[in-house]
Amino acid sequence: MKNQGVVIGVGEILFDLLPEGKKLGGAPANFAYHVAQLGCESVVVSAVGRDALGDEAIETLTERGVGLLVERVDAPTGVVRVTLDKAGVANYDICEGVAWDMLSFGDELQTLAQRCRAVCFGTLAQRSEKTRQAIRSLLAAIPAANEALLIYDINLRQHYYSKELIESSLDLCNVLKINDGELKEVAPLLGLPENNFEAASRELIARHGLRMVVLTCGEQGSWIYTAEEALFQPTPQVEVADTVGAGDSFTATLCASLLQGYALSEAHRRAAVLAAYVCTQIGAMPRYDADKVLGA
Repeated sequence: MKNQGVVIGVGEILFDLLPEGKKLGGAPANFAYHVAQLGCESVVVSAVGRDALGDEAIETLTERGVGLLVERVDAPTGVVRVTLDKAGVANYDICEGVAWDMLSFGDELQTLAQRCRAVCFGTLAQRSEKTRQAIRSLLAAIPAANEALLIYDINLRQHYYSKELIESSLDLCNVLKINDGELKEVAPLLGLPENNFEAASRELIARHGLRMVVLTCGEQGSWIYTAEEALFQPTPQVEVADTVGAGDSFTATLCASLLQGYALSEAHRRAAVLAAYVCTQIGAMPRYDADKVLGA
């Protein structure tokens, strides 16, 4: 197995307040959790409050094998109120002025960047200037020689994005993860071909020098576009409990599998299978045996 280095999820740690109770989440934390489940060294880079929820977040992630570079700051740990529609699809109400808006870049993060083989960042955590600059400083500190996967999981939420933020983030990544709803949203914003996912994806690859665009379309399957290929993977049919964290598990599995030396087509298959499994569970971080779920 290849040496994977360290995989970083940077941005928000928060609690999803679901109808059945609170569940630890946040896209970077979800991503790092699943990467760890798949056998890679992973680290969450974020901030939590000096409060009981902050204590719980740190204890839970540590107990589940995720490395932490988490600041304790004088702001409350983030929470998101989640409601589910009849199909189990999540809608989010994200609280502002919380700990992950106050992430800073320091010596420990500079050192961690030297070992980074993959990092996943999103749009939501960049809503604050402080955290945005910390994320961008991290990306700049990763040595080019690492040939790291720089994954921008666009993760559009509420009003926390703009054309300028998305375009500048695309210039910092080499892999874009996006879902069909998000691509429909950003296509007119960025002047991309509308109603043609492949053309829009290839335009993004050409404009921003991307290695690939990873497009998930829910139960309709998923696509990976590179400059030379268009790979499709059907979504396994499952009974959905909720979709919270499914996209994060897809991204994590694709990332971990590529670092472990799997071919892109097999990494894609594994990602689709694990994301479908996560949809059968409540919350974004279910416990599972990766070999059993993936048929490895």
